[in-house]
Amino acid sequence: MVKTVLLMAVSALAMGVAAPAMAQQAAPASADAQAKLIYQDWTGPYEGVPPWDKVSTEAFPMAIQAAMDELKAEFEAIATDSAEPSFQNTNLALEMTGEKMDRVFAMWGVYTSNLADKQVRAMQAEWAPKISKFYNQLTLDPRILGRIKSVYDRRETLGLNAQQKRLVERDYDGLVRGGALLDDAAKAQLITVNGQLAGLYSTFNEKLQADEEKYLVVTDQAELAGLPDSFVASLKSAAQERKVDGWVLVNTRSVMQPVLENATNRALREKVYRSYVMRGDNNDANDTNATIAQILKLRQQRAELLGFKTHAHLRMDDTMAKDPARAMDLMMKVWPAAVARVKQEVADMQAVADAEGAGLKIEPWDYRFYSEKVRKAKYDLDQNEIKPYFQLTKMIQGMFDAAGKLYDLEFKENTGEVPVFHPDVTTYVVTNKLTGENVGLFYMDAYARTGKRSGAWATSYRAQQRLGGDRNVLASNNNNFVKPASGEPALISLDDASTLFHEFGHALHSLLTDIEYPGLRGTPRDFVEYPSQVNENWLLTPYILENYATHYKTGKAIPAELVKKINASETFNQGFSTVEYLASAIVDMKLHFRTDPVADPRAFEKATLDEIGMPSELVMRHRLPQFGHLFSSDSYSAGYYSYLWSETMDADTWAAFEESGDVWNRKIADRFRKTLLSTGNETERVEAYRAFRGRDPDVNALLKRRGFPVTTAAASAPVAADRN
Repeated sequence: MVKTVLLMAVSALAMGVAAPAMAQQAAPASADAQAKLIYQDWTGPYEGVPPWDKVSTEAFPMAIQAAMDELKAEFEAIATDSAEPSFQNTNLALEMTGEKMDRVFAMWGVYTSNLADKQVRAMQAEWAPKISKFYNQLTLDPRILGRIKSVYDRRETLGLNAQQKRLVERDYDGLVRGGALLDDAAKAQLITVNGQLAGLYSTFNEKLQADEEKYLVVTDQAELAGLPDSFVASLKSAAQERKVDGWVLVNTRSVMQPVLENATNRALREKVYRSYVMRGDNNDANDTNATIAQILKLRQQRAELLGFKTHAHLRMDDTMAKDPARAMDLMMKVWPAAVARVKQEVADMQAVADAEGAGLKIEPWDYRFYSEKVRKAKYDLDQNEIKPYFQLTKMIQGMFDAAGKLYDLEFKENTGEVPVFHPDVTTYVVTNKLTGENVGLFYMDAYARTGKRSGAWATSYRAQQRLGGDRNVLASNNNNFVKPASGEPALISLDDASTLFHEFGHALHSLLTDIEYPGLRGTPRDFVEYPSQVNENWLLTPYILENYATHYKTGKAIPAELVKKINASETFNQGFSTVEYLASAIVDMKLHFRTDPVADPRAFEKATLDEIGMPSELVMRHRLPQFGHLFSSDSYSAGYYSYLWSETMDADTWAAFEESGDVWNRKIADRFRKTLLSTGNETERVEAYRAFRGRDPDVNALLKRRGFPVTTAAASAPVAADRN
């Protein structure tokens, strides 16, 4: 429906809760004055920017309440309009509502994700149920439904163009899916359930964040043997930041992964591994299992209340896949080949360990360590050989250059010109190289720190639309790379560089969007990751490597021989990466594709992994007790399959570039942008993909990329689902 109600409300309630690190000084203005700065038209250059330097936490309750009051008044004016419902006075009027709320949630989302101290977390816990109830009351108002249904019923006779007709249909379908046809008693029950879920999401975030704030301290440097010097220096900086003697290993993937890959101290590897995979699952005050069980129970209640068999059916009703069984079918096409590859990888690693006389059986904390030994033996390739060539600043320049070659976007740093929420944040002006037109601003928050939730994500503080006058985009990327010691360059792994390009793909999607109606901006969950996954492909192209993968000391480009080794090992360890991800996606779907809610998540996880034959030598990428994608909001629940669904389209899309003989082919890039990136959800994404590729995506492109056997059955199975 209206952008604010169906998009901003969800994202506001979905924000993960992190911990403290304010960049600005306490604002001198009153809380009321600060609140106005948040929700009123932003001032400054580039059509106005968030006033991070002039506001503080205390202002948000007033800002949220003021924005809610205005939005309620806007809805009331539409609901009580005495004129016959029309596209202009109903659907279009709803599209124009909620500007204040957009601005408030854009800034509040950063506080809850990047800057949340105890005060912010308490505020989120208090306001999340209130906001949920507020939005439910708006969308369940029978007067709004009546007006939208009136237009919907007459849509064929109103002279609407294709986009207007689609907006009318999506407005009506969205209201019905959200419960607008329920009777009053059922609506009241739905509001209660949604409010309880909002509170539980905050509880889950609070507990998980508390576990992620823990860290390990090493006092004997000998225990860090094998770790790169630059990484050890960053651990020392982390200790100094916390005023701790020794070296601090924070409980994040950016620390866990390098330790498991490089540390020769097996006891340290196991300690770091167990700390990381047991987040939220320690039978203490921060254990999330009971919270998850409550969430699952309420989700199933809501699904049945809304007329859906399971939560998975509810969540997938507005996706490309449509049916949970269809998503499971794709995952199970890939799973057996991935497990078979893991068995081969483990055998290779065990052989190395045995040859060394290590006297051990490969365990999860050994997998990355011994896989690096196998990589070295098979391809004469050491990850630590690669890292000196991957400087973060240079990789950022490379991804900007790629965007210019493909889409005519130009990025120029202007850090210091506009306010930021933390000193680590850099900003860039984005222009169209051909026209000189300002497209927007790009905010880059690269480093892990206390006060920032784990993972990597992209957000927009202001999204594009033509309705009401063209407006530019304020896009952001948030990563958790290890911050280097003072004066040292930030060196990132190849995996980190892929993450960098991935998140930038989301930003490009925002910057290149060109739609009229904001209600047609948001794409289905199983399409969202597609543009970002496509963008990863340009990282390892010769042009980017030759120009931006330069040694941080000598400035020399990465040697051709090293690039050759990287390319030769392209499918190396694909069993591990596929099983690690896919196990999480399968468990997610099985968790939500059932009518009886799981009461013991820990036991369910184990039983499900046993059932599908999960190799014992590795763990799922996100165990249930820490699976923020699923339990910090509804966002990716019954939707983690989306990465594989999107990668199937991504692999097939990249094949189109490769088949042309030029991966920088501008004709294909232009078609990709015009057909898929710029069009939001103006047409069914299934149809848009077919318009781009001339057919449904071929699963074999994905299997080939991962080095798995190609099957005729897989090739003949279309991934996209027709709407019916």
